[in-house]
Amino acid sequence: MNTSVVLEEMLIKRSQQKKRTSPLNYKERLFVLTKTRLTYYEGRAEKRFKKGSVDLHRVRCVEIVRNVGVAIPCQNKYPFQIVYDTNFLYVFAPTNESRSAWVQNIKEEIKSNQIIMTKFHPHFWLEGSWLCCRQVEKLAPGCEEYKLLGDISRKPLPPIPDEQGRRPPPPPPPPDEDEEVMEESEEAREEVVIAMYSFQGMESHDLPLTRGEEYTILEKCDVNWYRARNKYGDEGYIPSNYVTEKTSDNLDQFVWFCKNINRAKAEELLKKEDKEGGFMVRDSSSPGKYTVSLYTKSSGDGVPVVRHYYIKESRGTPNQFYLAERHLFNTILELIDYHKHNAAGLVARLRYPVGKHGVAPTTAGFSYDKWEINPAELTFMKELGSGQYGVVRLGKWRAQHKVAIKAIREGAMSEDDFIEEAKVMMRLSHPKLVQLYGVCTQQRPIYIVTEFMELGCLLNFLRQRRGSFGFEDLLSISLDVAQGMAHLEANGFIHRDLAARNCLVNDSFVVKVSDFGMARYVLDDQYTSSMGSKFPVKWSPPEVFNFCKYSSKSDVWSYGVLMWEVFTEGKMPFDQNQNHEVVLMVTKGHRLYRPKKATPPIYDIMERCWQEQPEERPSFADISFMITEALEAEPPSS
Repeated sequence: MNTSVVLEEMLIKRSQQKKRTSPLNYKERLFVLTKTRLTYYEGRAEKRFKKGSVDLHRVRCVEIVRNVGVAIPCQNKYPFQIVYDTNFLYVFAPTNESRSAWVQNIKEEIKSNQIIMTKFHPHFWLEGSWLCCRQVEKLAPGCEEYKLLGDISRKPLPPIPDEQGRRPPPPPPPPDEDEEVMEESEEAREEVVIAMYSFQGMESHDLPLTRGEEYTILEKCDVNWYRARNKYGDEGYIPSNYVTEKTSDNLDQFVWFCKNINRAKAEELLKKEDKEGGFMVRDSSSPGKYTVSLYTKSSGDGVPVVRHYYIKESRGTPNQFYLAERHLFNTILELIDYHKHNAAGLVARLRYPVGKHGVAPTTAGFSYDKWEINPAELTFMKELGSGQYGVVRLGKWRAQHKVAIKAIREGAMSEDDFIEEAKVMMRLSHPKLVQLYGVCTQQRPIYIVTEFMELGCLLNFLRQRRGSFGFEDLLSISLDVAQGMAHLEANGFIHRDLAARNCLVNDSFVVKVSDFGMARYVLDDQYTSSMGSKFPVKWSPPEVFNFCKYSSKSDVWSYGVLMWEVFTEGKMPFDQNQNHEVVLMVTKGHRLYRPKKATPPIYDIMERCWQEQPEERPSFADISFMITEALEAEPPSS
């Protein structure tokens, strides 16, 4: 083994374990690079303690990190990343020259690795999403081509090492080098966004948004809230999910682009509009690909239909986009504009854009850093029901925003622990999660204020409409839950009590996961003990009812049971058996039967969720992909 030192320097490492970033997460470490390993130590060279190391044969990517608009809370301002196995190591160098030396030297040592990435994420993974592409799965495919030879700025490779294996750092580039100037200007330029929704602003420090107008981002406070400036010079906080970056290739800024809309929901929206040439562009089942969904009343048999066209890419330099092979375009926008005036092989022209921008998404809390709600600002209305924690009522905040208010019954939960966790839970913002807006903790009972879901719990929704659901309806419900759970999984959050009773439905028939993480704070022995009559044994995997071992994989098992609930339209699992009998049956390998409305491929997804070994179960990201593929396929004939 070659232990010759190639590079050695005091750098700063960002913690890989912390969910949130703060100055405490940045530690100064002595980094030592040899030809086979990267090791970092606590303390100086004369008295150092090994903190960790990475074998270079495991490294899949090393590259600088573009830090546009991100505040770095340490003295080193030049980040680079090392991707190995499924881990991401962020390191901060004191100068650009130092960073370039580390990137180039490690690239030289890994150039023969068999596991080099084809694409990587050029920006940070920060507080639950990739800042470059907004994907919320940490292991999501990269969004920019990775070049093993040379870094982003395409500087030349470093000199050949001397006999001792040392390489001098490359000389600094001349002042007029175009590539370096480009990199610096990119980091310094202001980011401009376009509002996809109007935002009134709840507090004096908020900045109102007008749909379609441009704003300059001043600071990305966290993943959910930005500080911005409008064209008049006014500044304030805005919700990040209400705006999208203004770039030529960003489809989010166009009304016809419907992100995260599947085939079934696209057809539902287009048929509801019922306009000739109604169309939308949406995500395809293949990551990074898009589909045009087009509605026409002029089909051959006179029945209105929706056709779906994949946007294809030519093999060339540069790639071009097309729907019909003779008509190629440099951008998707050019393609759409052309087909607005020419059918060119489609069943109709793209005449009427159908978007989903009518209903604004929920925000993570009512305003930036606001989680404590004044109970005097709440109006209590009708009772919606009662649950494990207390009574739930419909209410209004400041007499205008409908909310659900849970009054926590005294003795029902560990209140102090929950209040601390609520601050973290509020940051979990996703279209398929019931949004926590805040809590009222200055009196008893404490109140939990959440998004109001008009159609109530999924279990009752299924039972009350039994017989009215088509195959795609049930698959779409399953996908909504899987997408919400994928966001929890990506953020290291475990639900612990996933079931149809703990999902809610809004008046647009969107299903959202509710009460995630709440089971930890229940004080009811019958609920928290696997021997108790209230314990959700029928939704629990063996490692939970035997050892109380929870993980995202135990949530996956529960999801399989929830999917069974959906495809039986609300039946009770193991309805003929008591809890102790179910424990014995599942331990012996017995599983729930295939529901009549579930095709064999769909039942196969359930069975994969019920693998005895947790590591053999799929991730929620995998489940979402499998269901999306099933929705994109033609519906079953039966």
